[in-house]
Amino acid sequence: MDKVVATALEAVADVPDGASLAVGGFGLSGVPNVLIQALYERGVAGLSVVSNNCGAMESGLAVLLAAGRIARVTGSYIGANKEFARQYLGGELEVEMIPQGTLAERLRAGGAGIPAFFTPAGVGTQVAEGGLPWRYDGAGGVALASPPKEVREFDGVEYVLERGIRTDFALVRAAKGDRHGNLVFNKSARNFNPLSAMAGKITIAEVEELVEPGEIDPDAVHLPGVFVQRVIALTPEQAADKKIEQRTISTPAARETAAQETAAQETAAEGTVSE
Repeated sequence: MDKVVATALEAVADVPDGASLAVGGFGLSGVPNVLIQALYERGVAGLSVVSNNCGAMESGLAVLLAAGRIARVTGSYIGANKEFARQYLGGELEVEMIPQGTLAERLRAGGAGIPAFFTPAGVGTQVAEGGLPWRYDGAGGVALASPPKEVREFDGVEYVLERGIRTDFALVRAAKGDRHGNLVFNKSARNFNPLSAMAGKITIAEVEELVEPGEIDPDAVHLPGVFVQRVIALTPEQAADKKIEQRTISTPAARETAAQETAAQETAAEGTVSE
């Protein structure tokens, strides 16, 4: 039952070229950076990745992307990742973009043993009708487009059929975990990490705090250990290494000025109403 592995390199030692990976994280929150770095150091390539986004700020999956190690991405958000956009538009990367809620449910369904489900999201669009560019030819044309999907009517409403997702491996990051693989996630890191963990045939979790079995209240467990095969404990330095994508700082004086301006605007508005 002790699933703890000594190092990240050991944890990902059997991930082969061409493997499919479900990778947790939401923006820069809850990204398994240490496991991703271990894959980079091993030189694994040709990966098919399923993740909400593909890294940012040269962090997370952006490390593998910049090195040309990712062949296909199934996700829902490109954001400010210019390298992701460049590779996609240049025909270097195959990309399946799907609605974010559909991505979440496809991962959950795959982990729950549900092969497919119907959803109204995407009906009447290229998501259902096909034709979304999966791969460009590098000259502005579409080399590979999405196929049409089955649409069926239930109670007068149309729904599109979506397939559950299963991957060879899953990489996730948890705030706390025990030696049995029971995991707890912090805030927005919980958005995709549990779902990604469920979808992987072999799930590897890096945890910021490793505790002994029984130290986590069963009611506090976000993901049961049955979904997790390997656990690595991060060092304090690794656990504290958390990037902020957009930092906004204001001085006390600026905040006071803004508050005064707001108060003045509210007073002026009240005077206009009373008149």
